Amino acid sequence: MTNPLLSLYRRDLALAVRIGGSALMGVLFFLIVVTVFPFAVGPDLNLLSRLGPAILWIGALLATLLGLDRLFEADREDGTLDLIVMSGQPLELVVLVKCLAHWTSTGLPLVIATPFFALFLAMEPAAIGATMLTLLVGTPALTLLGAIGAGLTVSLRRGGLLLAVLILPFTIPVMIFGVSAANAATVAPSPFMTPFLLLCAITLATLVLAPLAAAAALKSGLD
Repeated sequence: MTNPLLSLYRRDLALAVRIGGSALMGVLFFLIVVTVFPFAVGPDLNLLSRLGPAILWIGALLATLLGLDRLFEADREDGTLDLIVMSGQPLELVVLVKCLAHWTSTGLPLVIATPFFALFLAMEPAAIGATMLTLLVGTPALTLLGAIGAGLTVSLRRGGLLLAVLILPFTIPVMIFGVSAANAATVAPSPFMTPFLLLCAITLATLVLAPLAAAAALKSGLD
């Protein structure tokens, strides 16, 4: 017998690939952000390499926000969300599975594309590896935080802008520790593990708390 949560994950992943190609759109948006910065900053390769981790993190944050407003809205519009709620499955686990599907189709491709886009910023191999590792650990937190905003705006049409306004302030700690850890890999006196472990702690905290908050917001929006 097929696990309902596994079926939900496969369904969301298939829809993300089929409708709009979330992975492709996210990577293209990521590429646009990364390529715009050199034009704005100028051809100073030393400056670009220093700003590289921050640019990549900003691009990943903005690309992750793409499509988050549709995380629950599409299911609410066609009645699937009501069926999921009535199925008896814990809504918190449903939220977690949908976040996993979104991260697999959007966040993971960004991590994989990072080494290629880092070449535009003249980043060193150590900085590229550190940035990839921090994005691998930190982007799930961005998706989970976005799920809270998606739950709060599920009953609103075109709530994408409101979602960004609600969620962006809460992503600041993720950005701070992610960029700090990536920068520390290229600066010898700076410890890499301290900001990296704090980033891991934030992701673990959102893994526990975000599904609870998003599920509560969904229940409130469906009532």
